Amino acid sequence: MPAGQPTPMMMQYLAIKEQAGDALLFYRMGDFYELFFDDAVAAAGALDIALTKRGQHGGEDIPMCGVPFHAYESYLAKLIRAGYKVAICEQMESPEEAKKRGSKSVVKREIIRTVTPGTIVEDSLLDARSNNFLAALALLRDGAEGAIAWVDVSTGELSVRETTLDNLSADLAEIAPKELVAPELEEGHPWRALLSARSREMTLTFQAAHLFDSAGGQRRILETYNVGSLDGFGEFSRAECGALGAVLNYVTLTQAGRLPALNPPRRAAIADTMVIDAATRSSLELLQTQGGARKGSLLWAVDRTVTGAGARLLASRLSSPLTDIAAIAARHDAVSYFESERDVTEDARQRLKETPDAARALSRLAAQRGGPRDIAALRDALMRAREIASLLPPEGASLPADLRRATEALENRKGEGFSALITMLREALSDELPMLARDGGLIAKGYDAGLDSVRLLRDESRRVIAGLESKYRDLAGLKNLKIKHNNVLGYFVETPPSQGDKLMAPPLNETFIHRQTLASAVRFTTGELADLDAKITRARDEALARELELFETLCEAVTERRQDIAAAAAALAEIDVAAAGAVLAQEQRYMRPIMEEGLAFDIKGGRHPVVERVSGDAFIANDCMLGEPDEARLWLVTGPNMAGKSTFLRQNALIAVLAQAGLYVPASEARIGVVDRIFSRVGASDDLAGGRSTFMVEMVETAAILNQATERSLVVLDEIGRGTSTFDGMSIAWAAVEHLHDVNRCRGLFATHYHELTALSEKLSRLFNVSMKVREWKGDVVFLHEVASGPADRSYGVAVARLAGLPPKAVKRAEAVLKMLEERGQGKNAMSELPLFAAALDAPQDETDDESCHETVIINALNALDPDAMTPREALESLYRLKSILDEL
Repeated sequence: MPAGQPTPMMMQYLAIKEQAGDALLFYRMGDFYELFFDDAVAAAGALDIALTKRGQHGGEDIPMCGVPFHAYESYLAKLIRAGYKVAICEQMESPEEAKKRGSKSVVKREIIRTVTPGTIVEDSLLDARSNNFLAALALLRDGAEGAIAWVDVSTGELSVRETTLDNLSADLAEIAPKELVAPELEEGHPWRALLSARSREMTLTFQAAHLFDSAGGQRRILETYNVGSLDGFGEFSRAECGALGAVLNYVTLTQAGRLPALNPPRRAAIADTMVIDAATRSSLELLQTQGGARKGSLLWAVDRTVTGAGARLLASRLSSPLTDIAAIAARHDAVSYFESERDVTEDARQRLKETPDAARALSRLAAQRGGPRDIAALRDALMRAREIASLLPPEGASLPADLRRATEALENRKGEGFSALITMLREALSDELPMLARDGGLIAKGYDAGLDSVRLLRDESRRVIAGLESKYRDLAGLKNLKIKHNNVLGYFVETPPSQGDKLMAPPLNETFIHRQTLASAVRFTTGELADLDAKITRARDEALARELELFETLCEAVTERRQDIAAAAAALAEIDVAAAGAVLAQEQRYMRPIMEEGLAFDIKGGRHPVVERVSGDAFIANDCMLGEPDEARLWLVTGPNMAGKSTFLRQNALIAVLAQAGLYVPASEARIGVVDRIFSRVGASDDLAGGRSTFMVEMVETAAILNQATERSLVVLDEIGRGTSTFDGMSIAWAAVEHLHDVNRCRGLFATHYHELTALSEKLSRLFNVSMKVREWKGDVVFLHEVASGPADRSYGVAVARLAGLPPKAVKRAEAVLKMLEERGQGKNAMSELPLFAAALDAPQDETDDESCHETVIINALNALDPDAMTPREALESLYRLKSILDEL
């Protein structure tokens, strides 16, 4: 071959790499996946493995690195976490088969799948208790119509809903996809800008716009499910068809045509669930804390499920609480049943603990990537399903609707049941199963007569080998003679080097044929041994071929029933969640909430589920009554830091989430009118990467609340306006309270340190003042964590500073300054006495923006002064104060 010309193997690699696109190519070579060129450089750095070289290309060395085939998953996981995609290229024939086509023929290789963050199916790479969603966004009419579809390739869940530019952020926060496929959009396009802002949370994959076409999407759906019409799935908009088609196309592309078991698409209309935007999810820490940990989240506090599928379903329900009262009640009924039937609950949970993850095993088998242990997992799951169904009352007995449907799915009463399939799998599979079917030994003895006969021949030949070894020892007179086997020589006779000459000398050399001399041994064969070796090899190959054939038959039997099995797996998850809800209620004294169509939000003895789990019996319960429209619907919460304001605000939002997710709530009583949206603005955060300060983030989130909250919403806001000057911040907080009260008319809790705002209760009829109770004892502050009627008398900020450990000298100075300010009318309750705020309190809202109102404020401020009673110092201070008022206007 001329110098510099690529070898046939490298030519094959380059052609396959062209197909892989931007994915790293795992190129199978024997027992390793090799990477070359830029792929090798990138992988070596990400995996911290050695970078070597192999030959030259274009006059330069070819960088190379590799990972062991039998341990590739851990390396693959690191690359996926680092943001790479990986194309898996397998050998499609053995080297021996390639040689039959010619001495220089290269082993055939093909990409069998491309692994991306959203298309992982390996258990070792997945969190058993979390979904792994891939999403696709379709935009029609230049973004006027939009839809998002999402699928968990590992379980088959597939959903779709319409979306808008305003709702997309909340949709992505709810779904939390690991990867999003979107059409190519020019830089600066509003949809692209929004996606780019979320790129730190998911992998973005842009594809040609024609792949999101609605007509093409509809064809893809029909082809995937082999149906002639979409009517059986429901009505989908053009944008929804485009999104579904795009996500199905991407799965087909990455899985090289081997689609996993996908459930029929479910239309998840936004009106069916409570809307929770990204900022609120972060603030409430529903599924993870703001630091990204599961521990400390709402899910961590309430999760009592015992299966991975149950944990995933619970997380989904907490992420998407319902708004339909009948559906919520059905979930509560299921929890109530298990709460009352404790023996059934205990037995069911014990069997659930022994139940494998059927959904993920089924998905791998349908995609032709499953192994014998996946078949066994389905067998065991169906056996447990039958046992759990037998624990529940028979058909016709009193049983909540959700559990009745679940029982029917477990037993498959509308079909032939699972008994025949279970029996076949029990009889077919061995007790000890290999990881891979090609390793053999997966079919039980006695299941297939043909396989048994081949195995008998193989095993009988092994006994003959043992007899030959004894025969050759006697013939040669060598006790150290042994018959061994390896993949290169097959079976061979081996002796120590010192005894090899004896077998090569007459007359033994007529029987023993020299094969190999090593430093540690000399190896021979015989005509009889060679014949037997060929016979054993044929038997082994025939046995493995027959096992693989039987394994394919078992896989077909399973995939033929995949819809029924998927329904049973979903039913097991539902039962796990309902039983876990009952256990939670018993352990933590949770109560069933009363859900209604009205606008009430009456919580008695409410508790924070996370804080209570951490603090135990030490938690102090509090009431929260946000009444009907003519009653107090907006609470203004005052009190010092550390007194529990933020905990009180969050706990009520979390109670609403739990109630509408279908769980009981941490309260002695709860009556809740369905909440359409929850907004929470608690705590400080910035977005430095996006160029937004803490105050800007605060204002953006506050703006979203004031623009979107409805009468049915629940709003919890904490310390609005603290990121700017006192007058600016108080003015913003003042306006926000008035807007929530008069325009949004929502149920809400508004915590603030601006005690002056408590005077608004005189003007706003549905605003109610409450405060966090504290006591002073020997100069220290004791936080009682109780909510009491009426405003707080002061902030106790200096006392909190003392508790935080400020130096005594600084604390003493702060007390002196505070006393001075209070004496001069600038501290406690002084703002309501200032002319500016007195005028604003008295003025109607529609006058506060008018120029004449500004003049009135100045006039009132001047009229409030008494020059004859003022000292020169006080007069000078008043002049500065008037100038400040003028600047604010």
